[in-house]
Amino acid sequence: MGSSAGSYARGVAAIHRKYQSAIKHAKTRQAVLNAYWKHKKESENLLAKHLKDEMGEVKRIKAKMEYR
Repeated sequence: MGSSAGSYARGVAAIHRKYQSAIKHAKTRQAVLNAYWKHKKESENLLAKHLKDEMGEVKRIKAKMEYR
């Protein structure tokens, strides 16, 4: 887990900062829910990208190994 792990952690931190700010500034119950749904979608997209990158790394490493 090289730089992609650091990039993922920074991405998560940025998403959480935006979410906390949106929650703090929300004036209505609906605004709180909207902030949550946006946060959830961003988190899921970032995780999917991260896992895809990791699977690519796994496949590259596997390709270099011989079958037993």
